[in-house]
Amino acid sequence: MSNNKTAVITGGNSGIGFELAKLFAKDECDLVLVARNQKKLEGCAGEINKQFGVKVKIIVKDLSSPSAPEEIFSELQKESIHVDFLVNNAGFNVYGPFSETNLKKELQLLQVNIVSLTHLTKLFLPDMLKHGFGKILNVGSIGSFMPVPLNTVYCASKGYVLLFSEGIAEELVGTGVTVTALCPGATRTGFIDKAGMKNTNLFKGNLMEPEKAAKIGYRALMKGHRVVVPGFRNKYQMFLVRVAPRKLTTKVGKIIMSEKTTIRTKIIKFVASLDL
Repeated sequence: MSNNKTAVITGGNSGIGFELAKLFAKDECDLVLVARNQKKLEGCAGEINKQFGVKVKIIVKDLSSPSAPEEIFSELQKESIHVDFLVNNAGFNVYGPFSETNLKKELQLLQVNIVSLTHLTKLFLPDMLKHGFGKILNVGSIGSFMPVPLNTVYCASKGYVLLFSEGIAEELVGTGVTVTALCPGATRTGFIDKAGMKNTNLFKGNLMEPEKAAKIGYRALMKGHRVVVPGFRNKYQMFLVRVAPRKLTTKVGKIIMSEKTTIRTKIIKFVASLDL
């Protein structure tokens, strides 16, 4: 690589991950982009190198494989690449009623969203502590803050990401290493179509662009903030989640994730019928 600092970004070939990669590159940071699709990774690496002139290494790995984190870490160790920034951005969703969703895909989801994220953090953190500097960005969701029917496993996994990030952030106070949880709301990325959620009420409104979510997350990371929710509307929703009864927020979550369009009428009806 070079004398620049280095950032490892999982899921760095699309959406928020790719936008974060460009922000690191703009600040003269070399990159290690990790994803499953070699062709897309090569295209992203070429684009970033051409635009910013930084070095970009690609690692083709599927993080649903339990061996992937150790293989990524070992490859960088062999090349004596010290990692200053770790962005755990890779993740995917399985949408639908839990009784009907695919178990194999959900177990892969847990491996990517929770296990690989934890494993990579565990591997790269000691060297950051040794150098007295490091920043870790874990990408959660506004679903990190509440149970969401029809999206139960995904949001539960993102709840882990939030609590894990906040917990180790406190452990690391005074070490020079910080941990930030980025919790975006509905964002215009390929995530929507892959999860089959395009027709849900959540994605029928105004969507945040991935560039904006990435910029807000990047600034928060560099400032050492622990949790960042991009966008006023998302912040307001999270405030309501914290003050409203859990039973109410769970029912609202189900409506938001529904594909039915009569959201306002449904909210009025179920609020009137609640036994809180």
